[in-house]
Amino acid sequence: MSTHDPSGPQPEGGGKPSFDKQPPYPGGGTPEGEPPRPTPSDAPPGTPTEGPGAYQGTYGGSGHGQKPYDQPPSGYGTGPGMHGTPGPVPGMPPIGSWPRRILARLIDLILVEAVGAVVVGPFVDLGTRNGSTSAFWLGCAIYLIYEALMLSRDGQTLGKKATKVRVAMLIDGNSPTQSAAWTRAAVFILPAVLCCAALWWLVDGMFGVFDKPFQQCIHDKAAKTVVVTTEV
Repeated sequence: MSTHDPSGPQPEGGGKPSFDKQPPYPGGGTPEGEPPRPTPSDAPPGTPTEGPGAYQGTYGGSGHGQKPYDQPPSGYGTGPGMHGTPGPVPGMPPIGSWPRRILARLIDLILVEAVGAVVVGPFVDLGTRNGSTSAFWLGCAIYLIYEALMLSRDGQTLGKKATKVRVAMLIDGNSPTQSAAWTRAAVFILPAVLCCAALWWLVDGMFGVFDKPFQQCIHDKAAKTVVVTTEV
């Protein structure tokens, strides 16, 4: 038999259900006029939704001092990005133009090959096939190390600094991770060393010309990176 006295003191809160755990707005939404907050479903596939690295709805906002792109620059909307139909990642700056990207490569290749020639010059005759081949191989080795270290630092080589473009992780805009930087440099250089440098670089570059929507070359696809402009 129950001993509860309905006329007795009511529990704290008057015996009514607590609203502390209820959403502050109908449907768990936001006040009228306030933009919706990013949710885990808004993040590109593979993005952490909790803890460090969770998607924040900006592009390049936490990588090595990169400026966050809170508002998409002119020419970029807020389309579905990588989930759904192709579209720009929210806040992503414009893709680096091909003239700038090609010029950046040429600057870097000339600088590195010049260093390679100076290093092997005292030991081989650069006028012979053996001498020029040695300089090329050494130049490729230097380029691999040079690009990987520079990109993992801030996403830019000397050539990219001169042409105002940078390499960014496609998913969030941060500077490439160590593994991404080394992968990108290796995929660009190693096939050229093994066979047919000019042919490989042509195939690699043409792949990016026809890639949509991010114009990623094969080495970008392998590293999950994209080349964007720094002029925003």
